Amino acid sequence: MITKMKRLRVMAMSAQKEELLKGLLHLGCVEISEPDGRLSDPEWAALLRRGDADLTRNKGELTDVQTALDALKQYCPTKEGLFVLRKSVPEHEFLSSKTVEAAHEASAKINDLLRTLSRLRNEQNRLNARKASLIPWQSLDMPLEDEGTEHVVFRLETCPGGTDLGEVRTALGDALAEVYEVSAGREQTCALLMFHRADEENVQNLLRPYNFSATAFPGLTGTAADNIAELDGLLSENQSQQDRTITALSQCGESRDPLRLYADRLNAELLREENAGRLLTDGTVIFFEGWAPEENMQPVRSFLDQNGCAWDEEEPGPDDKPPVALKNNWFTRPLSMVTEMYSLPDYHNVDPNPLMAPFFILFYGIMMADMGYGLLMILAGLFITRKYKPKGTAGHLFGLLTLCGFSTFIMGAITGGFFGDFLTQAVKLTTGGDFTLPALFTPLDDTLMILVGAMCLGFVQIVTGMAISFVQKIKKGQVMDAVWEELTWWIVFAGLGLMIAGITPVPLICGGIMVIAGPIVTGEGMGKVTGIFGSIYSHVTGYFGDILSYSRLMALMLAGSVIAQVFNTLGAIPGNIVVFLIISLAGNTLNFALNLLGCYVHDLRLQCLEYFGKFYEDGGQPFRPLAINTKFVDVQPS
Repeated sequence: MITKMKRLRVMAMSAQKEELLKGLLHLGCVEISEPDGRLSDPEWAALLRRGDADLTRNKGELTDVQTALDALKQYCPTKEGLFVLRKSVPEHEFLSSKTVEAAHEASAKINDLLRTLSRLRNEQNRLNARKASLIPWQSLDMPLEDEGTEHVVFRLETCPGGTDLGEVRTALGDALAEVYEVSAGREQTCALLMFHRADEENVQNLLRPYNFSATAFPGLTGTAADNIAELDGLLSENQSQQDRTITALSQCGESRDPLRLYADRLNAELLREENAGRLLTDGTVIFFEGWAPEENMQPVRSFLDQNGCAWDEEEPGPDDKPPVALKNNWFTRPLSMVTEMYSLPDYHNVDPNPLMAPFFILFYGIMMADMGYGLLMILAGLFITRKYKPKGTAGHLFGLLTLCGFSTFIMGAITGGFFGDFLTQAVKLTTGGDFTLPALFTPLDDTLMILVGAMCLGFVQIVTGMAISFVQKIKKGQVMDAVWEELTWWIVFAGLGLMIAGITPVPLICGGIMVIAGPIVTGEGMGKVTGIFGSIYSHVTGYFGDILSYSRLMALMLAGSVIAQVFNTLGAIPGNIVVFLIISLAGNTLNFALNLLGCYVHDLRLQCLEYFGKFYEDGGQPFRPLAINTKFVDVQPS
């Protein structure tokens, strides 16, 4: 069901702001609305302004803590499985200043080590780059700072790889110059060029066609080999410092839990600061509007009264758009992930979860229909739910996995599937005997019956959606819309059934008259005539197409069963039980993975298009109260 909301208007003294926000955070059931509607009113805009919220500090600290946690994940890994095992923490410990100090120190220490490591790695890259530039010159037994004598210039030159220096010497001709190869590679050739100072311009002109380029190493003294040896020493020391820094990071594992707790606390404080920015104030008083569930109003009233706040509450009007919170039981709650993926319902509409849950779970079981697959789903869902206790979407996912696992197991028992015909093939290989699980019907032998049954189930769901729409329209006073839309076609459907059964065609005739009368009564002008054809075409093709869509229930059941049997048959061909187990395991793993996702997607399509299209009104905004929402720990009330 959709939780009933109450609109809150609260006014208090500005000095109470922090205490008020802290108390609302503790209550965890009040959403502070954006104040834009008030600020658009000139009288309010002149009196009040948005409260100032200091988010920068919290965001900066949260970034530092997350960086520290990522560093621990890299340099001090721990085996945690798919989910973080959440620890229970008393509220007083969660809010303790000692916890903050310890985590802040750990964060500062780890981030200092990270900065040191980053600096060392940058220095290492710089040293490696310098070494790489010197290696081509390491055979040159001449100081790098030596630029020549009074009359002769020594210059280090590079030219494209493959340059023929013999040809270069020939080109120099009578010029007072000589070139010596130092090293040659695919990309470039390094050479020592010596020429008379008086002949410099002539030498440069002669070398220009060969793309010679001067190279220098400013600040370096001694030979290239001497500098490379010195750089090797610096690189070795740099690597030793990096190793020590990484070792220090790997010894910070005990800081992981305090940092996680601090990250959760910073997220709570960040949410509090964001809500503080929605407060309106003139410097003396603060004002805000918000929403709270009706069932939680008693503690909210007590808190506001104890803090001397002026407040009132009221029911949302028909034009209001309160946030939406869905309240469901263990059976329907996992379907919230489907609803949230599609879109939350409008506050004044209905909660689709209870209306969708039986169909979604049943249809999934029909499509998967295998006891082995169902058993795996049940075990995986129960294990993860009980061990890791995931919350939010992850919690809904594994809750839904468990429910669909039971449905899959039951449908597998009805159709006699256990990893396809795994048991049949295994018994035949080991004993030579024949063994078949009992089945009410099987996908391969009763395909047509399953197809008809799937479309009948689709018809039932479509009629259910029409019934929900009919009731909603009656409640809104749209009686004629309900009569001409839903009731008319119910009579047509009933008439078709009675006529096919050979009982009487009268209801079908009455329904046909109502189909024609509807557009005439509701239409205007030529719309009365065109509306008749439009109504008949859209409804006939629409309902036929919707019902035909449910044939996918049969198609996926048949596909999953056939693929499993194919892999089992392939594994049995060699006649070796070990080979059979390997091939069957690999094939069924692939089949299970594909069907696990495929059945969900097709089931989702049936609910969101064929079913929701009959009655669902979306557009609801999620209820996001000011509350402690944690990722790593569970906060227990002190």
